[in-house]
Amino acid sequence: MLSKRNKEVLFNPLSKDNPVLVQILGICSALAVTVKLEPAIVMGLSVIVVLACSNVIISLMRKTIPTSIRIIVQLVVVAALVIMVQQFLQAFSYDVSKQLSVFVGLIITNCILMGRLEAFALSNKPWPSFLDGVGNGLGYMIVLVIVAFFRELLGSGTLFGLQVIPQWCYEHGYMNNGLMILPPMALITAACIIWVHRSRNKDLQENNK
Repeated sequence: MLSKRNKEVLFNPLSKDNPVLVQILGICSALAVTVKLEPAIVMGLSVIVVLACSNVIISLMRKTIPTSIRIIVQLVVVAALVIMVQQFLQAFSYDVSKQLSVFVGLIITNCILMGRLEAFALSNKPWPSFLDGVGNGLGYMIVLVIVAFFRELLGSGTLFGLQVIPQWCYEHGYMNNGLMILPPMALITAACIIWVHRSRNKDLQENNK
């Protein structure tokens, strides 16, 4: 059973303290890989794995890392995990790894990772650090999936590459919105999600002031 504190560590990042919607972190990669659902999900899972594992490793090492080189140590740990994830994707999901291009490698620059390592893993035990990594990774992934869902559905008429908008809609004049697959619409879609989230959680805005 999870304690009350551990439940907050795991579940708060899903909405109340979401790294993208509330903290506005990880926006660049969130916009770059959301043209389709499949790469968005894979990217989200990759971040969860890297963030959870790096949190645990840094937590285990926290009492032995000299303060002066802690950032370097964190970068080395994250880089090693990212390389492992990248190699795994190339071996078992090559097409998706090609779609993600350089963005898997750029996980190392994701503000969410360095932020959680600094703010949480360096001062907490491995189990809470693991939950924090999973929670923040899931919070990041949720936003990716929502953005990718609307962009692929409205921009291509598909989900996971399968056509979901009936052919008769096209025969009666329906057209895919080509703007949805362009980079600016990723930003606009994410902005709309942030607006909806904050309008439904006004108490969070008051707490952040």
